[in-house]
Amino acid sequence: MTTDARTQRETATPDPGPGERGGPRPLAEVMRRIEAVVEGRAEELLAWRRQVHQHPEVCWTEHRTTELVAGVLSQAGAQVRTLPGTGALVDIGHPEPRTRIALRADLDALPIDEVTGLPFASTTAGVCHACGHDVHTVGLVGAGLALHELSEELVARQAAVRLVFQPAEETHPGGALKVMDQGGLEGVDRMLAVHCDPSVDVGRIGLRVGPITAASDEVRVVITGRGGHTSRPHLTQDITYALAKVVTEVPAALTRRLDPRAAAILVWGVVRAGAAANVIPARGEALGTLRMLDAELWDVVEPIFTETVQAVVAPYGVTATVEYTKGVPPVDNENASVVALSKAGMMLLGAGSVQATKQSMGGEDLGWYLQQVPGAMARLGTRAPGGPTYELHQGDLVVDERSVLVGAKLLAGAVFTALGETHP
Repeated sequence: MTTDARTQRETATPDPGPGERGGPRPLAEVMRRIEAVVEGRAEELLAWRRQVHQHPEVCWTEHRTTELVAGVLSQAGAQVRTLPGTGALVDIGHPEPRTRIALRADLDALPIDEVTGLPFASTTAGVCHACGHDVHTVGLVGAGLALHELSEELVARQAAVRLVFQPAEETHPGGALKVMDQGGLEGVDRMLAVHCDPSVDVGRIGLRVGPITAASDEVRVVITGRGGHTSRPHLTQDITYALAKVVTEVPAALTRRLDPRAAAILVWGVVRAGAAANVIPARGEALGTLRMLDAELWDVVEPIFTETVQAVVAPYGVTATVEYTKGVPPVDNENASVVALSKAGMMLLGAGSVQATKQSMGGEDLGWYLQQVPGAMARLGTRAPGGPTYELHQGDLVVDERSVLVGAKLLAGAVFTALGETHP
């Protein structure tokens, strides 16, 4: 099928440009052209995805991946600007557009061993694409190739597209801030993205208006004081007991300090103090994450958390030091952007391909961009129909490779549904 599509693409008589037809083509015709371009390059796209998957790179080290995407799109004739270190920005369409839409993909992998047994499994020990960023990356390459071939349609609509290949999503506060510092959002009116969802079948997407992911901050509480023998706790400040109060009472107290509609949740991942059963230590610490769906609360929650910790430990005479590290804000999907993704999904994938998706308490640094411009993220189905359901951030994650092509079509198509039938 791919060979036939490529032959048809290469031998077909070129369609007349928009100027020859008197204006932009109808959306339905544009969608057919997007589908033809992506299917015509399916073998290349899947080969590139396997190459990226086989050579994963963790945060800030995505040099090989950056070279691949920049090289492919430069060779196609797109305007590419690589960022200092890693990452790239690619501009397509009108040089002075009335509207510019950004499409974003993340380049980095995770420090996790791959255990899939795939023939193109990671060759880098302790690193793999356990979050599906290889799908996002090559899907955006495919979208870029399609958009470049349809650049006359963008020009006819006085519009442009910026492809954002972002490094370091899997770290706090995320590589999005670096991209913005390098002018990645300059002139951008809207940003769209996808994220793999292994609980949804390939060929389907999940959408919702409003927060789709949570803000995610890291917290660290260090308790210090006078230690001693467990037979004489009254002569100590009993660090372990005070730390236990922090671990159990701070989450409970926050449920009465914070609006429950914000869905705030504090979970500890590390609790440690002492090394001997009969010794009260002089130091202990707890590390965890505080997540919430409300962006307004996220702006003001830090002093509330610190005040709560201090109030809980006050009766025990210990010293509490709070380290609060801002992570990422929620990804708050804007209605018009969700409509654009939904319409593109229905036109390209079928009316039944779009479904509602649940909110996630996971963090995603796309939220930094969406604090500056409206936009949305879609859940991209990666499960083989009838196959097992995998979890993200696990070394056994396997995706149906057709999701790369679906992501490419959806992102390219959503540009035109966002612009509209009669834009400008």
